[in-house]
Amino acid sequence: MSLNGSIGVFDSGIGGLAITQEIRKLMPNEDIVYVADSLHAPYGEKTDAAILQRSIAITEFLLTQNVKAIVVACNTATTSCIDALRQRFNIPFIGTEPGIKPAVLNTKSGVIGVLATPRTLQTNSFSALADRVALNIQVELMPCPALVEQVESLQLDYAAAKDVVAQYVTPLMAKGVDTLVLGCTHYAHLLPVITKVAGPQVTIINTEVAVAREVQRRLHQANLMGEKQQGGSTQFYTTGNPTQFQRQVDMLWGAGFQVAQC
Repeated sequence: MSLNGSIGVFDSGIGGLAITQEIRKLMPNEDIVYVADSLHAPYGEKTDAAILQRSIAITEFLLTQNVKAIVVACNTATTSCIDALRQRFNIPFIGTEPGIKPAVLNTKSGVIGVLATPRTLQTNSFSALADRVALNIQVELMPCPALVEQVESLQLDYAAAKDVVAQYVTPLMAKGVDTLVLGCTHYAHLLPVITKVAGPQVTIINTEVAVAREVQRRLHQANLMGEKQQGGSTQFYTTGNPTQFQRQVDMLWGAGFQVAQC
């Protein structure tokens, strides 16, 4: 692995762009390669075996792009198979876990809510995380199968998204939740809507900044921080329709970046 290699990032779609933006802010001179597995999205209702198969395929592609670390910018893939990826490949993997620990530290009511994909909530690693850090705290789980598609279709404004968000958030508020964990990277793109639906009394826990800081820490630890003095490049790939992905990148990242199919 080279100091001047890229940081690889992958997600089932565009959810990981929010983490990638934080990585770019924190490490402006690092090169980044982002892969959206759009053809096989969403991951939230797939089996562990299917998620691992896709994660291996994307990792193998990223390794051809001279990456020095890989960010699994998908809660479902992290909870499902990051341990298997670490055993299989000799490269640092940084995952994304729901921010249950900061939610536990924040709650005053003793009731926290977790919005996530059905698969994330079913994994043993998620259950272990909740059991480990949420002692004496009531954890209300809400599977949100429709939110990923809401984001992928770029229906992100309040008028377009309020009803689908409310069907998941409102029942949690009725149970006394005062701290809400976004347990899927896609949901960050709906943060303004979720915040408005939940109301000012609810704290929203999002982990993009924490993940970016962990990437920086791991690169420092492994002596893999880049030596470039100029701004880093960002390359975008998708396994799906490049025209659709281009539209998504233009809206969420900014115009002027070309995408390619992989």
